[in-house]
Amino acid sequence: MDKQSSLYSTLRTEIAGQLVSDLACQFGTPLYVYDAAKIVAQVESLKTFDTIRYAQKASSNLAILDLVRRHGGLVDAVSYGEILRALKVGFTPEGDPPGIVFTADIFDHDTLDLVVEKNIHVNCGSPDMISQLGERASGHKITLRINPGFGHGHSQKTNTGGEQSKHGIWHEQLNDCLQRANHCGLSVTGLHMHIGSGTDLKHLSQVCVAMEEMARKVGGSITNISAGGGLPISYHTQESVMDIEGYYRLWNKTRENLSAEFGHPIHLEIEPGRYLVAESGCLVTEIRAVKQMGENTFYLVDAGFNNLARPILYGAYHPMSICPSDGNENRPMREVVVGGPLCESGDIFTQKEGGFVARRELPAASVGDLLMIECAGAYGFAMGSNYNSKPLAAEVMVAHGQPHLVRARQTFEDLVCGESILPE
Repeated sequence: MDKQSSLYSTLRTEIAGQLVSDLACQFGTPLYVYDAAKIVAQVESLKTFDTIRYAQKASSNLAILDLVRRHGGLVDAVSYGEILRALKVGFTPEGDPPGIVFTADIFDHDTLDLVVEKNIHVNCGSPDMISQLGERASGHKITLRINPGFGHGHSQKTNTGGEQSKHGIWHEQLNDCLQRANHCGLSVTGLHMHIGSGTDLKHLSQVCVAMEEMARKVGGSITNISAGGGLPISYHTQESVMDIEGYYRLWNKTRENLSAEFGHPIHLEIEPGRYLVAESGCLVTEIRAVKQMGENTFYLVDAGFNNLARPILYGAYHPMSICPSDGNENRPMREVVVGGPLCESGDIFTQKEGGFVARRELPAASVGDLLMIECAGAYGFAMGSNYNSKPLAAEVMVAHGQPHLVRARQTFEDLVCGESILPE
């Protein structure tokens, strides 16, 4: 059985000062609710870095992007759509550092066209990207994302370094890439190194050493280094809280070493995604059935992995809480399995990596009670799907004591928009 962290109560009636029952009544369930103040606090906690570049793949709602922009953050985009999202809320390609950076391992045709048209800075993750951009935009400044040959992460599926990862330019190919860039008239002004997630500063210090080594090979054209992202949050007591000050000291020392060697200032970026938004978000669901299956008691809710895929993908742990519909908080605890409505055996929120079902100790609950899946602001809605023809959930942001609908619930008309039936 999974023991829930003492950081999170198993009974909860409010989110950011709003009654959970009121939010569910007004906006329906399943429902994503974000606390704007928590996002702002996370941004502020990283202000020692020169630039905070939000990795919007974690959660790309326009309201979240705009909130980050208003508080001084810049943005990273990994697709055509994410570039357009960034432009829509007012991020600009201009600036030093640029307001928008496109980071990827390939260009699809539409994205390459957009990058050239809008003069978007590119963080190249493969040698072919350098050649393809150089053919269209000689004179462009680029960053290289380097795979140093090792990685780190809470799951093999989130480890972004080493030879098992598709991400980045293999460190042994750096010289070839520099020759490509020179041949195409591209200037390499920065290096980016992201190997996955974790809290082990000793391990992360290896990244700093690798960054210095790679930067020396590039030379004095370097004006910017990026520590990447992967900053964790505490989903569980078994996970450590990130030592942000220690992390900054490691990277600042690397920056200072390179500044002294090159004779000019080096700009230091960090690229958080999950760290900024995970703790702000909660997935509110309604318990629609309580079932006894042998020795297992199941709470079946109206959200499924179409709303939150992390448990089925990685066996990810999320704290959970119950909001009693009758207001009675005197509930005995019981061991339960929490699952969703989808026609799929893997539609279980309390599972370990590999698909092994786990029990969770939660208050006794009945049909009509609300269940909150906590720390769901990152890779929650962003990974949502229409599996089983389920509509995407609504999203609400609570700011300055007021809930704001920042994405309407998908309708059936939205669901089938663009589909057509063959003529007879």
